[in-house]
This record gives sequence, C-alpha cells and structure tokens, in this order.
Amino acid sequence: MTTSFRILLLGYGEMGHAMEYLLKDHHAIAIWEKFPQPGFHSATLIDSVPWADIVIFCLPVNPHREVIQLISPLLRKDSLCVSIAKGLDESGKTAAQSFADGLPPQQPYALLYGPMISEEIRAGRYAFAQLGCREPSMFQKMLACFQHTALYIDHTTDITGISWSVILKNVYAIAFGIADELKLGDNIRGFLTVAALHELNQIVLAMGGQSNSPYHLAGLGDLITTATSESSHHHELGRKLARGETSTITGEGPHTLQMINRHRLLNTQPYPLFQLIDSIIKQPQDVLGQVRAYLEHLYP
Repeated sequence: MTTSFRILLLGYGEMGHAMEYLLKDHHAIAIWEKFPQPGFHSATLIDSVPWADIVIFCLPVNPHREVIQLISPLLRKDSLCVSIAKGLDESGKTAAQSFADGLPPQQPYALLYGPMISEEIRAGRYAFAQLGCREPSMFQKMLACFQHTALYIDHTTDITGISWSVILKNVYAIAFGIADELKLGDNIRGFLTVAALHELNQIVLAMGGQSNSPYHLAGLGDLITTATSESSHHHELGRKLARGETSTITGEGPHTLQMINRHRLLNTQPYPLFQLIDSIIKQPQDVLGQVRAYLEHLYP
C-alpha cells in the first residue's frame, strides 16, 4: 500500500522538474516558482504551505533564508522541510544552517544529498541519496514518499558531515575535469579519488561531522558521479580551466571556494589538493605546471 502525501515543491528548475517526475503519480503536488515562465501557473505560498505535509526546497542555497522567512509562519508543526541544495549562501551558511537559524525550534527538517542528476531522473533511471535528519520518523516519512520511485534513500544523522561532503565534492570534481583535459590518463583518476576523500574526511571532522561520512552517497557517491560524468557542470569547469577559458567559471564549486576564503571558514593549509584547485581558479595560468608541481611535492 502506498502512502500519499501533499507535497509542495519550492522552485521549478531542473531539480523541481525531477522531483515532480518522481512524485506526481503517487502524491498531490503543488509547485511554487518565484519567477514563473509564461504559461506556468505557480501555487501561492499562503495557500500551499499550510496544506503541505512535505516541503521540498528545489532551490539554490542562496534564496533559502528569504524563503524560510516567508513560509515559517505558515508551516504546520508536523510539516517536514527538505533541502537538496548543495552549496553555501553569501554568508557562508549551509542549507542545514539556514533551516536551523530560520525555522521554528521544533520544526522538522532534513537534507537529501547524493547522486541525483536531474536529466537521468527524468529519463527514468536510478538515483541514490542520503537523507540527513535527526529523527527516524522523518526518514520513514521520506522513505514512504519515494516508495515505488527509482530514487533509493538511506539514512544518516550526520547532517554536518553530509552537508560539507556534498558541498566540497563540487570543488574536488573540478580536478578530474582538469586531469581529463590535460590527458593525464586513467591512473590519476584513482589517485584523485583517494586524495579527495582523504581531505574530505579530514575537513568533515574539522567542521564537526563524523568520521567516514564522506565515504557514502553524499560524499564518495556524488563525487564519482560529478567527477566522471561528461554532462557534469563541474567536470566541464575543470576542462575549461585547463584550456584557459576563464570567462564562464561559475557554479557551486567556485562559489564555495569564494565563501570559504571570504569568511575564513576553513584553514586550507593541511589540504594540498584543495589548495591546488583554489590556486588554479584564482590564477588559471600554466595549469599543467601547477598540477605537476603539486604531484612532485606529494612525497617530500
């Protein structure tokens, strides 16, 4: 027996369309879009927020704080807010931190992170994610929500760990695109995976997460997907940097680096691969030389 929920999707971009595709056959769906395309009729927050059992933020992390302020007075106490945003806002906060700061104290919230390429979801292919939440009841609710879909979810209580894993994998994925464009071979992909996961694990610990969180779907799983997919935005960013094309270097990875530097969120000295990527984005000259210098200093 399938449990039916009333679900509000906030945002109707790629992931909004993907969530609609997954959920429309088994649940009642409302979609709110701040800037609707011609012909699309957006739901209103004043009507749809009190109606919803689950509110899914299919938005970048930057507008989270504003939208949370709008919907907080309208939410039912048992409504579950879920974000799929994988970045930092302009104040250097994660989606989880925006939820914790802006929602009422007892309002349930969760993060849904993992290999979920929207085009593949809409093509009916499998997708995988971890749901980061504190209470098992929240996971059971979302498990029922995605029952009979091709999205398989696992549970973790390490909200901090999966938040930083999924945010930083966008940074590390750039290195794979650089290596592929420079034609450094297949062996270096294996090395980059190990080096990135080692640094991710250390950073997650430094930020207050749990050891080994990066070795699951929100970290390793999403890293492999983002770092090796030819359709990946961050893989292509790496290729562009290696070609010296710097006019369109935008996205969550470069923005994450900017926020970490601006707000001094992290001491980057112990993380040489992270520093290499940051250096290439800041000074994308002689990318091959920078990569070689990094590799030559691996073993003092």
